[in-house]
Amino acid sequence: MAEQTIDDVVGILDKLKELAESDREVSVGDVTKSFGRRGYGPLLAVPALVGASPVGGIPVVPTILTVVIIIVAVQMVFGARSFWMPGFLSDRAVSSERLGHGVAKLRPWGERLDRLFKDRLEILTTVVFERIGAACCVALALLVPPLELVPFAAIVPFIAILLFGIALAVRDGVVMLLAFASAAGAVYAAYRFFPSDLPSWIAL
Repeated sequence: MAEQTIDDVVGILDKLKELAESDREVSVGDVTKSFGRRGYGPLLAVPALVGASPVGGIPVVPTILTVVIIIVAVQMVFGARSFWMPGFLSDRAVSSERLGHGVAKLRPWGERLDRLFKDRLEILTTVVFERIGAACCVALALLVPPLELVPFAAIVPFIAILLFGIALAVRDGVVMLLAFASAAGAVYAAYRFFPSDLPSWIAL
């Protein structure tokens, strides 16, 4: 039987909830194995969702999430047909209890967002824009480490990355436009906080 496509935020959260209901830690490998065949949209959205949740407040977790995002986004930029994740990273894990708590907090927001999504401006979700969005996600992920020094500031780039992932998952060009706008806002906010810490090619 063909694997069911995940094309909304609640579907992503439900899959994470299934993983969190196990009696063990949930690793990066568990997540990528669950979403890897469903397209790159969920693979961008999931770490961004986790980063924006209470789980993202655990020390080191945001850095691990940004590395995952960069690996996924770089493969998107180069049009990779199959997904790869290094073993040392796929073994990183968080407790199922923490993950479940984060998912529960995000579900009401996911339900609200899903009511807004439709198939709009699908031309903005074609391969060209997919690769441009992936390049933006790499830049956004690089903003997370310095923004971790400011309470809750790292949520801003994670939200922008989440929007890119959602736009690709639901094929909604309006969400893609929102993602580009959020990315610009995240870069500006980071520049205002730490102008000397940003790579010159981002600060421009």
